[in-house]
Amino acid sequence: MTNTIITGGRVRTLDPGAPEAEAEALVLSGGRVLAVGDRDAMVQVAGPGARHLDAEGGVIMPGLIDTHPHVMHFGMLAGGLVDLTDAVDHADIVARIRATAATTPPGEWIMCTPVGEPHYFIRRSERDLAERRLPDRWTLDSATDAHPVLIQAWAPRIPNVVAFNTAGLRAVGLTDFIPDRVSDVEIDRNEAGELTGILRGPVTNYYTYDPFWGQILTKLPKLSLENAVAGTTAELARYTAQGVTAVYEGHAMEPEHIGVYRHLHETGALPLRVLATLDVESAIFYPFDPLSHDEFAARLERFAAEVADEGHDMLRLDGLTISPGGPCFSGHFATYEPYRDPFGRPTRGHRFVSLEKEETFVRFCAANGIRANVCVGSYREHDDFLDIAERVVREHDFRDRRWILQHAMTITPQQARRYADLGFRVTTSAGFAWGKGAMYGERMGTHVWRDLEPLRRLLDTGLDLAGGSDWGPKNPWEQIELAQTHRFAGSDHRNDGPDQRISRIEALQMWTTGAAKVLDWSGIGSLTPGNHADLVIVDRDPVTCSEDDLPGTRVLRTLVGGRTVHDSGELAGPAEETPAATS
Repeated sequence: MTNTIITGGRVRTLDPGAPEAEAEALVLSGGRVLAVGDRDAMVQVAGPGARHLDAEGGVIMPGLIDTHPHVMHFGMLAGGLVDLTDAVDHADIVARIRATAATTPPGEWIMCTPVGEPHYFIRRSERDLAERRLPDRWTLDSATDAHPVLIQAWAPRIPNVVAFNTAGLRAVGLTDFIPDRVSDVEIDRNEAGELTGILRGPVTNYYTYDPFWGQILTKLPKLSLENAVAGTTAELARYTAQGVTAVYEGHAMEPEHIGVYRHLHETGALPLRVLATLDVESAIFYPFDPLSHDEFAARLERFAAEVADEGHDMLRLDGLTISPGGPCFSGHFATYEPYRDPFGRPTRGHRFVSLEKEETFVRFCAANGIRANVCVGSYREHDDFLDIAERVVREHDFRDRRWILQHAMTITPQQARRYADLGFRVTTSAGFAWGKGAMYGERMGTHVWRDLEPLRRLLDTGLDLAGGSDWGPKNPWEQIELAQTHRFAGSDHRNDGPDQRISRIEALQMWTTGAAKVLDWSGIGSLTPGNHADLVIVDRDPVTCSEDDLPGTRVLRTLVGGRTVHDSGELAGPAEETPAATS
């Protein structure tokens, strides 16, 4: 076994016992960290035949752990689509669609991504095209009239907008005889009364519950396994390129999603570590047809058996998830006081999983020693769940079972203490405030901001805390910055009160040691001897660089288990080429 020594840069181990400590070099052996310390001492540890990697002034640190990425979902959604995210004008869009049409059999759908930055589309959207709008059906017809075409809208932004060409309108049954508005969907037409192909409203491809748009969704092509694998593989590459070496897929995961990960693992195509769970009932995708209580109980039993015995270094299954509510953008955030939905109507949100099912879930997990994950984010959802959990814990004590609270966009001090008393850990996204803070203020009132992403409050309450990218920004280094600044996208507001702001080290720990602790995953999160050699070499020091500079962090190389899974090409060469110095 040949050792590898990495020198030429600052080593940030993020050891939980000394998070700000640094070293000059580290030695890898057999896919793990063998030693960390002074360069001369590490040369001796590595031995004369060791391989050498020169960091060339970069910073070596643990790989990042994204505890709410939706790698699978976002990869599957994008797989096989025409990528319009960076399109600049209608001519650019037409050229991209025309190129795809040239290799697509006539009559097959050509599906396109939205224009702009997924998934909030705040910094860039279709409004930033030169024409400031999506192309109409006649413009899209100039790309192809032999294929149905759709430029999609991705959640969470509602109202949203999509564009069909003429063949696309025909394929979903839309003609000039349809009214201007059906349910909450606005159907655009020109002065002559002809449909333009533009639809606005709740026209997203997930988190949509509009009955009319839902019927349109059923007429669109289903995801193919080939496209799902290709899309997920591309998404995984984007994650490793940003320094992510492990992810937690703990929300909205179905057996078919686990199947794709198993396929990637079995074929050696999984470049980072994945811990996944199964969601017993989730209302993200249309159509949502609630399970009966007996069906729900049977699914609990079946899923518990499926996650019971899978534990590889690269792919693990552990725990079950329940997601009782929906997001505020679509008007389904469960509250005590009414707020305005996307169309200005008063709402107090909705529950998608009954309290009876929720209690069945909690009791089942507690009685069977299963780690439970609960995705809740609103005041009413927290209180409902906590009331159930506090009853059940007196009968089946689960406080040492490392249960996980996911999301927690809003949470009061009392609710945080109740979760801490139940032994919970928390994973959330600082990006929720960035992407949705202004919307919460407009629809619910600015008083909500005091309880929005209160990271300081959660840590001070004694809750272990991890970070995730979720809907974005998808740049983890920007998420780490947002954990400090709590700035809102598209505005000058910063939600950086005493209950929110945390230190740089604490923000980094949310993506390294803290994430490993929340997931109860030993061997990752820090560069301490014996841990997996999951590390990144970056072009600046994330501990000391300015807040403004942190989002621009460039990853020069990413290693998982000592194997290079991303190489920017900016370092001199692969670790396997240069023998270590002997003096």
